[in-house]
Amino acid sequence: MYSFGIDLGGTNIAIGVVDTETGKILKKGSVPTNASRHADEIMKDMAALCKSLANEMGLSIDDFAYAGIAAPGTIDNELGTVIYSNNIKMDNYPIAAKLMEYSGIKKVYCENDANAAAYGEAAYGASKGTKHSVMITLGTGLGGGVIVDGKLVTGINAAGSELGHTVISVGGLECTCGRRGCWEAYSSATGLINMTKRMLEKTSKDETIMHKMVEEDGKVSGRTAFNAMKAGDKVGKEVVDEYLLYLAEGITNMVNIFQPEIVVIGGGVCNEKEHLVEPLKAMVDEGNYYKGENGRTQIKVAELGNDAGIIGAAMLGF
Repeated sequence: MYSFGIDLGGTNIAIGVVDTETGKILKKGSVPTNASRHADEIMKDMAALCKSLANEMGLSIDDFAYAGIAAPGTIDNELGTVIYSNNIKMDNYPIAAKLMEYSGIKKVYCENDANAAAYGEAAYGASKGTKHSVMITLGTGLGGGVIVDGKLVTGINAAGSELGHTVISVGGLECTCGRRGCWEAYSSATGLINMTKRMLEKTSKDETIMHKMVEEDGKVSGRTAFNAMKAGDKVGKEVVDEYLLYLAEGITNMVNIFQPEIVVIGGGVCNEKEHLVEPLKAMVDEGNYYKGENGRTQIKVAELGNDAGIIGAAMLGF
């Protein structure tokens, strides 16, 4: 049985044709989100990509049982509506109905993107076989998904587990949600990029190779500071250390609230692998309120990578 798994991000729309019996992605494609556009235009591109992928496989839309959408923000999965999203302009938007209208897909399910990614990792990834897990996704924003006793924690209004909008610095940096000091403002990939930019503004070309890297790349990215650090640049290391401090603080909070078997970290920043995870393990372990030797929370990089949202979304109707 085939389904579409759709990961609607602030930067790209990624879609996979998934075999729901195995969780394997058989075909995948992406298009830019261009998030400043009207939501209908975004949905038309989403529908067109679904049709294109089906055609490439020699299938029709009727061959698909359903589509699942992993979308940022607060999602009413019963109504198929995005109640609120601060990174994409979708407020009280009937995302499921719109995709059915533009694509002809018979049934569409939707879930918060981080919840879907957590679901995907629990089904086929790093947290497979566990009952209690937390996943954070480090992308344009910082998403969170919490699974307790095998079930997603979404609260009474589907707005639960917005981990990125817990405050770790009162009165701190302004977040896109309107609050100040949110974890997302410091520890998302966007937060890392902004942190790097602030450092570049107060340093010269003689002080850090990051200036040269940005000139060569044409932009500041989430890799800039890490690459500089790995090249022995002290200023790059200073940025990475600051980023890890905030990231570890937030993860430690999650561990002390939920004491999960595992915290899974996903998103592009995870490409740094041991340069990210090893320091985090030590910092979070030190801050863990639980001091026993057994039952300590593990920290792992998502095994499904950027496909976690796609696979989780594709399994929503299975």
